[in-house]
Amino acid sequence: EVQLVESGGGLVQAGGSLRLSCTVSGITLDQNGVAWFRQAPGQDQEGVACVSRGSATTYYKKFVKGRFTISSDNAKNTVYLQMNNLKPEDTAVYYCAADPAEYFCSRYGIIEYGMDYWGKGTLVNVSS
Repeated sequence: EVQLVESGGGLVQAGGSLRLSCTVSGITLDQNGVAWFRQAPGQDQEGVACVSRGSATTYYKKFVKGRFTISSDNAKNTVYLQMNNLKPEDTAVYYCAADPAEYFCSRYGIIEYGMDYWGKGTLVNVSS
């Protein structure tokens, strides 16, 4: 059974940092790319960042570039999202998703829908 479990969310003041973790089981990170998505209350889900399988490529949406960093630790089966200089508009439930198809994550962008495996999310709340 494939499972993705997010952790690391919480309440933080604007300008602060959090590190989210996405721990996968039943799949390997050298065979699956992982993306982080978020959904704020009343808004559509949006992609945030992704890392391709084997960590060959990373991609960041413009609104997090320079503030967020995605990384993988294959030995721990975990993908991290380091979030610095957080803003109130970053408040959302953050989800990770994984898929073996390479086209979901490239240097051109993230395919926003259709990834095979999803976690249940972790809440990030940034206060002003």
